[in-house]
Amino acid sequence: MPAKTPSPAPTTTALAPDLLAHFVVKTARPTEMIDWYSTVLGAHVVHEDDQIAFLTWDDESHRLALVKVPPVLRYLFPLARFRRKVYGVDHLAFTYTSLEPLLLNYERLAAAGITPVWSINHGPTTSLYYEDPDGIRLEFQTENFPTPEATAEFFSSREFEANPIGITIDPSYLLERLRDGAPTESLLRRDAGVRPGTKPRVNKRAITLRTL
Repeated sequence: MPAKTPSPAPTTTALAPDLLAHFVVKTARPTEMIDWYSTVLGAHVVHEDDQIAFLTWDDESHRLALVKVPPVLRYLFPLARFRRKVYGVDHLAFTYTSLEPLLLNYERLAAAGITPVWSINHGPTTSLYYEDPDGIRLEFQTENFPTPEATAEFFSSREFEANPIGITIDPSYLLERLRDGAPTESLLRRDAGVRPGTKPRVNKRAITLRTL
């Protein structure tokens, strides 16, 4: 007779999920959204009908679902894309394991006419923010510190206390420096992406109507 599986005991400890599986967007611009995510994330459609489209870009069955709503809604809610500037979910963040692919992807997207709405070194991360056709914001980032402990230490530093937002950067200048042989570690400093002769926006001044 097979051994009986022990009954799981109750727990008071939070059981966090293992992974974020997917996100779902209601859109009146399904064709534009599919094209954008195909270009930006290399997504492909795994199923599409008159009501919904499922897309993925890795081994997950689907990472994004686009629920199709009537096109007239884009005219009934003309300011809907600006809602995130004042209320609700602000953005989704995706991490690259190093600076190089972040910058190479920036270059690839810029050649396709897709450029960041905000490029900033926050201190903990170097981050490029993009907006899809519906105004949903995606952050592509890389960690600036080698370990979570080092990041936590920076969060407790006087430098971060004085400037918790960061310094605006020029990704093309970072890529130029990388190709000229600058050590990657040196390009993760907050001011590393400031092109000589330009004045970056710092801390709260980095937040404008465009970057908000």
